Amino acid sequence: MAKKKGGLPKREFTKHQLTRLQKQKRKQRIILIVGISVIAVVSGVIGSGWYINEYQPMREIVIRVNDTEFNMGYYVNILEVQSQAYEQIYGPDQAALYMQGMASDMERFIEQSELMRQAAAELGIVVSDSEVDEELKKQDPPLSRSYRDIVRNDMLRQRLLDESFEQEVPVFAEQREVMATFLESEYQAIVTRAKLIEGEDFGELAGELSLENLSQAQNGNLGWHPKGILSAGLGLSVPEDYAFSAEVGVLSQPLDDKIRTKSVGYWLVKVLGKDEDEQGELFNVQVMLLGSEKEAQNVMARLENGEDFAVLAEEVSQDSASKEDGGDLGWLGPEKIYEPIKDFVLNAETGTLDEPIKDEAVTTQGGYWLVEVLDKDDNKKISNDDRGFLKNKALSEWVSSLWDDPKNKVEGYLNSEKRAWAVEKAMGS
Repeated sequence: MAKKKGGLPKREFTKHQLTRLQKQKRKQRIILIVGISVIAVVSGVIGSGWYINEYQPMREIVIRVNDTEFNMGYYVNILEVQSQAYEQIYGPDQAALYMQGMASDMERFIEQSELMRQAAAELGIVVSDSEVDEELKKQDPPLSRSYRDIVRNDMLRQRLLDESFEQEVPVFAEQREVMATFLESEYQAIVTRAKLIEGEDFGELAGELSLENLSQAQNGNLGWHPKGILSAGLGLSVPEDYAFSAEVGVLSQPLDDKIRTKSVGYWLVKVLGKDEDEQGELFNVQVMLLGSEKEAQNVMARLENGEDFAVLAEEVSQDSASKEDGGDLGWLGPEKIYEPIKDFVLNAETGTLDEPIKDEAVTTQGGYWLVEVLDKDDNKKISNDDRGFLKNKALSEWVSSLWDDPKNKVEGYLNSEKRAWAVEKAMGS
């Protein structure tokens, strides 16, 4: 028969030992509670820092459009989407520079998109979440949900064009077929007009001489257009004004256009002095930039009659860098002299003037048009391109009117500091 194992003898504590043991347990419990409390406090400090620096700012309302609010997190998301696009195009460094300037534009984008969404809804034109999701999936590669409202805005604009503004722009309208050429001076326009009257071909002369890109590329033929296309769409208001007031076949007199720019200018240059330093020769140069050869020749005549170069430069020069200083560029070494005038400066006698120096790398303002209406039609079908432009113009004007509508209330709470913080978050800093 197996021997039964005995259990461990039960330990008996004296009253004194029990009191001591209870004190030890109470001390351990206090240490544990204090330890937990310290951890909680530290976690609370860390958590409160995260809450104050990250969570709370993202929940802050930064834009309000009527009853719709947008928080900082939404704004950062829009900036992030834009920054990703810029990084793909320009690289991270350039994207960061662009984003600083785009922060206000994105604020305006959010406000305007919401104004448009609300106004479109009143017209019964909406884009549903499911439609946006489908569009996101169609992209290659598919776009994330971060792009949702940007894609929705594009879809809504197109729907407004197709369903609302399609009805506002007519299919037929009065139109003109126009020939035009843009020349640097009234004198050149007078000479060219005489050649046209004598029978020279308008298209050939425009292709050779015109300083406006479209008329030069199209050999002068601007095509058929309704009113508003040449002026608003192409910036050719002077030809359009003439075309819709003139009879067919009548060649215009030279038409002054003070606003139009062109890629040509003429320098008048004067060397005020020559010197040397330890690095070599120095030249004190004075310049003025004129818009045409004829104008440059007229100014030269005034100089030869005793008028002051500095005074004339302040009056007529189109070189913004030197105009306010009377054309004085200061002392320059050969390597600092602008290439088109360099040869003259290096070889000219002090105080002498040369013939105007032509420069096709600069931009000057002003010139003269010659315009002729080839044909007109009081009810011609508008081309798809022109109708597209007119519909987009009507949409833009409608959106602009939303800002002026007194019932719309737009409030922005961003400042330069908050915009900079948002850009930093969007760029992943």
